Amino acid sequence: MYNKTSSCPATPSGSTKQTAAASLLLFKKSDFTTYPKDPIAIERLNLMNMAKLSIKGLIESALNLGRTLDSDYAPLQQFFVVMEHCLKHGLKTKKTFLGQNKSFWGALELVEKLTPEAGEITASVKDLPGLKTPLGRGRAWLRLALMQKKLSDYMKTIINRKDLLSEFYEPNALMMEEEGAVIAGLLVGLNVIDANLCMKGEDLDSQVGVIDFSMYLKDGGHSSKSAEGDGQITAILDQKNYVEELNRHLSASVNNLQAKVDALEKSNTKLTEELAVANNRIITLQEDVERVKEESSYQLESRKAVRSDSAADGQALGETRKQLKEETLLRLDVEKELEVQIGMKQEMELSMKMLEKDICEKQDALVELRQQLEDLRAINQQLIHKSQSADASSKQKSEVVARLEEKINQMSGTVKQLETR
Repeated sequence: MYNKTSSCPATPSGSTKQTAAASLLLFKKSDFTTYPKDPIAIERLNLMNMAKLSIKGLIESALNLGRTLDSDYAPLQQFFVVMEHCLKHGLKTKKTFLGQNKSFWGALELVEKLTPEAGEITASVKDLPGLKTPLGRGRAWLRLALMQKKLSDYMKTIINRKDLLSEFYEPNALMMEEEGAVIAGLLVGLNVIDANLCMKGEDLDSQVGVIDFSMYLKDGGHSSKSAEGDGQITAILDQKNYVEELNRHLSASVNNLQAKVDALEKSNTKLTEELAVANNRIITLQEDVERVKEESSYQLESRKAVRSDSAADGQALGETRKQLKEETLLRLDVEKELEVQIGMKQEMELSMKMLEKDICEKQDALVELRQQLEDLRAINQQLIHKSQSADASSKQKSEVVARLEEKINQMSGTVKQLETR
């Protein structure tokens, strides 16, 4: 919803600039000299010429003024009066229980149905306090549309739907003829104007809309300044167009940087998940090593019991050999798994180094990710320490296996002695 005291500034695009300049070039003496014989057509032409003068004077005076326009600005007030007369031309009379009524508010309400974004203006008008008549609501709608810089677009929208306008206007009304389309095109030039219109306390219901022709009766000196005014308008429009283009480029750069940041965040998340999986594998491997140690100690105790009991029979000796073979195979499997995990750890370290190099190259754009990189480095150090611990454990295990092999050799000698007996 539009605030009653707020303006809606917007930078005109390149097409708006060209349209505004073209609309000012349309104001020639030849536009105001040829009149048809039909009185209704003369009325339409007079209103169109007054609209041209009003729009041209408003654009020139506003650009020379160089600030945001308010409700007390006389050329702006006269513009709304002229627009009100244009919208009232050829209105059909509607009979109500209070009498006959002519209002262009019903035609303006069509914009909401044809252009959904105009619903905000219509809702704001209906919420304004103090507006009791359709005329007051129509005047408020014109002011809000001008602040939104959509007045030309909305007028073109309803003028293109003459099948709907025929409900409110006579066939020869200005809004139904070519003059209405001309006025809608001239309104594009008003997009270069910023307006802040406060409607609080303004009596829009009972204002008398009288055109002040004295504002448009200028002396010859005024025409000599038109060329200079056109040059100033062109310079200002060029400046606004440059600022808009620069803003578009900056927005595109920001979007590209944001996309890169998102991609790096996804890559970092994936790497974190891989590190978590590796940690789980290392923990599982450590548990397997502990289990093998326990089983090895158990086998050592069993072998000591076998040596102490020299009277054991051949069946017990066969079972011991079988268990020894199983333990040997289990040891080989554990060593292979350990080698695989060590290889995975080395690949992970290589991946970490490559990631660190990539992050260093993009350090200017990713300062906020440095802390996360430090955390990953700390995790890498922990993995190295754990790997070193695993290597030490592997060495201890190798020593234990060597001692076991020595004891097996001793047991083999004992077995041979028993067999010779």
